[in-house]
Amino acid sequence: MKNITEFKELDSAKTTFISTISHELKTPIAAIMMSLQLLEDKRVGALNDEQEQLSKSIKENSERLLDITGELLNMTQVEAGKLQMIPKITKPIELIEYAIKANQVQADKFNIQIEVEYPEEKIGKLFVDSEKIAWVLTNLLSNAIRYSKENGCVIIGAKQEGEIIELYVQDFGKGIDPRYHKSIFDRYFRVPGTKVQGSGLGLSISRDFVEAHGGTLTVESEFGKGSRFVMRLKA
Repeated sequence: MKNITEFKELDSAKTTFISTISHELKTPIAAIMMSLQLLEDKRVGALNDEQEQLSKSIKENSERLLDITGELLNMTQVEAGKLQMIPKITKPIELIEYAIKANQVQADKFNIQIEVEYPEEKIGKLFVDSEKIAWVLTNLLSNAIRYSKENGCVIIGAKQEGEIIELYVQDFGKGIDPRYHKSIFDRYFRVPGTKVQGSGLGLSISRDFVEAHGGTLTVESEFGKGSRFVMRLKA
């Protein structure tokens, strides 16, 4: 009994520590981003080609660090049982449009075409925390783009079957070995051999957010042919 209590205390301390560090990191990262914006706006003078490349690299890595801190904060909320839900009536197309807007720059960088499948007349509305579900869809689309080949395409869409609305993202990249279809939703798990950067938290948090709505998040993937992630929620 003592060991269980000590384990819970250590786990709680870990969650608190990660949450605190994540909050503390956001302030200096924001300052770096503001400074970079001043450089991009040429308020301190024009940059030469080498300086522009350095500025671009710093910005990309700062954005990645900001994403990671956000993922860590989301994770600590889930683990601490402090996940706050603010549901409202939401059209699935609004979630799709948000995800596309958030990922358009990344898609353009790799010349990835984003195709939308949405039979609007056949789809109802969702009663969900739109920020959290939009975060999930944005994360799935970001993954699809990053795991796609340059000059390729990804699909994002929605459909309804009975009372269930499906939101899905599909890529045509390398795909996921069937051995890892369950493991990819575990905290910090990274598919062996992957060269794409990531924290190993995005899919785990996404699943937590979806399940908090009473829904499911699954993957359909064939190695060498791409992956399709499907979020199922009640209309």
